[in-house]
Amino acid sequence: METMRVQDVTPNDLPWKIRYDASRCTLCGSCVSACSFRAIEAKVERRRMVFSESELPEPKARFSAVPVIRQVKSVKNYCRGCGICEKVCPNDAIRPERNPDTRHPIVTRCLGGDSIKRGGRKNLESTVRTLDKIRVGRISQMTDPSLDAQRHTFDLLAPFGRILPPQKLPLGVGPEGLLRTEGSTPPVRWIYPVVIGDMSIGALSWRMWEAVAMATAYLNEECGLPVRMCSGEGGVPVRLLKSRYLKYMILQIASGHFGWNRIAKAMPHMIEDPAGVLIKIGQGAKPGDGGLLMAQKVAEHIQAIRGVPKADLLSPPNHQGLYSIEESVQKMFLSFNAAFKFRVPVAIKVAASSTSVSVFNNLVRDPYNIVGGFFLDGIDGGTGAAHEVSLDHTGHPIVSKLRDCYLAAVAQGRQGQIPLWAAGGLGKTGDLAADAFKMIALGANGVFSGKLILQMAGCVGNDQGRCNACNTGLCPVGITTQEPPLVHRLDPERVAQNIVNYFLAMDTELKKLMAPIGNSSLPVGRSDALVATDRAVADKLQIQYVC
Repeated sequence: METMRVQDVTPNDLPWKIRYDASRCTLCGSCVSACSFRAIEAKVERRRMVFSESELPEPKARFSAVPVIRQVKSVKNYCRGCGICEKVCPNDAIRPERNPDTRHPIVTRCLGGDSIKRGGRKNLESTVRTLDKIRVGRISQMTDPSLDAQRHTFDLLAPFGRILPPQKLPLGVGPEGLLRTEGSTPPVRWIYPVVIGDMSIGALSWRMWEAVAMATAYLNEECGLPVRMCSGEGGVPVRLLKSRYLKYMILQIASGHFGWNRIAKAMPHMIEDPAGVLIKIGQGAKPGDGGLLMAQKVAEHIQAIRGVPKADLLSPPNHQGLYSIEESVQKMFLSFNAAFKFRVPVAIKVAASSTSVSVFNNLVRDPYNIVGGFFLDGIDGGTGAAHEVSLDHTGHPIVSKLRDCYLAAVAQGRQGQIPLWAAGGLGKTGDLAADAFKMIALGANGVFSGKLILQMAGCVGNDQGRCNACNTGLCPVGITTQEPPLVHRLDPERVAQNIVNYFLAMDTELKKLMAPIGNSSLPVGRSDALVATDRAVADKLQIQYVC
């Protein structure tokens, strides 16, 4: 009898099991070749068959070698449940099944001696989202002016840039009695209230990044929707920096400063200013953890853009140029405004936390009038790579923290002066329009979303532990990988078409939500239009409770 090794890894220790029906399999090999994680392999099994050739039972045994598909028993090459094998199998002979008895969190830490890293969103199953407990409860019928969503003209524009209060506007009256400008005003871009969130050209495959950029340009130039895309930290291709499409791009700088050497060198050759600059201090999905791009995703073009070798690229969790809230205004905002000669709005992005209101209160008193926006990111946001313990256990929900920031500005009479943008799990149910509308009514000027854009492209990951292997560079659908065979699985034109179609549908849905409350412009802070079906939510957000 073979020695029993109870510590050996078996499929029952892994999060997903492969269900294989040999009777249906034609051994075409499609599943094995399509599995980017090498979680299944072709093997040969020794089979014993007992038979009799005479009239009376005279059992004989015959052994044969049978080719089969087997699951790999490894904590490195384990099944992520992406279902690509099931997609390519012509006979429905194989599929992944979730294993409720998994020991993967324990086994992986014991064998690797390292923290588990992954991408995606947090996997801790939560109760119903706060946004799902909120409804649009104020309907214009006979008390307010009613609008027709199909025929009325709507102004769906949000500010990106510092908004001066009336008493600070540099306006005067000339000798002839005409209004004239007596000074300069901060740069402001009026853009669509949904920004495509920051995802770097290293985190995404070059085809995916190009598809998002194509969709952004098409939405602006063909559809008339002024949608903006954030580059993420890591730089931008020089070809884009020197093109007229740069005006649709928000350039991001983070603590790693990756890619900014190229951006600085391209400034004299830019024919258009970027839509803005976003200084990233923290990310909601992994606050205090810094950026992480694994070495396996640092392809040659990433090395060229960032000026780095092929190694793990870690952005420090804190910004080396930032040591206090006040210094952030003086040093960082002032320097980046000066870099573009005060023509481009500069905003800051922070992770939602218990201290977010303190940061916002200091920024809203900006004496230089150069803080162009406050981007707040919540715990439910996604990321390309992080330590799982940070993803699941660190961070702050976005809804209440957005509301706290807005009410803090209202208390000072400064609401709207520094635009509030919020994100973190918006569009989690696939309905970004409803989430965006509720956030705007709670005080946001606009929202940004990243993970939903990936799902439009065909991402098979979810919040219940399916796939979420963005960090490995082995994305089975070609979205977050730099491996050429996997990248070419993605059709960038089809992805761009999906993104454009979704934004067009969302634009219609936003108007369908604005018309009933009688608003033809964004209902920023119109919390009277919302009701909550949960008493605690209603009390915290200061909106009406209904049952």
